[in-house]
Amino acid sequence: MGQLDFYRHKLAYEMDSADLYEAVAKGEPIVVVDGRAAGAYAREYIPGAINLPHREIGLESTKSLDKSKLYVCYCDGIGCNASTKTALNLLELGFQVRELIGGLDWWKRDGYATHGIDASPDTGVECGC
Repeated sequence: MGQLDFYRHKLAYEMDSADLYEAVAKGEPIVVVDGRAAGAYAREYIPGAINLPHREIGLESTKSLDKSKLYVCYCDGIGCNASTKTALNLLELGFQVRELIGGLDWWKRDGYATHGIDASPDTGVECGC
């Protein structure tokens, strides 16, 4: 694979917080998936995200999900691989997936609000991506 193809493929598999924010605001058919444990999700999560811990993903836990939508998976950030495990598990079940670069950490660094016990407000800072 050449460099051009590498970057095209990379963008087909990943999404940054600015692109996710914009896509959700436009009403694109996206489901944001938090792949962390329920306790972590309760503390703080991206608004509108569903909690689907990667260890619990299977036919039963996903039977009500719409496979025509894009599932953008995230976790804490670059030191966590729950988003990768979530994306892999969903992909193996036939879902369309992308991984959120930087996870919840970069979502907050880019100034977007979170919900949950430790929620943070929108800071109005734009990443300029």
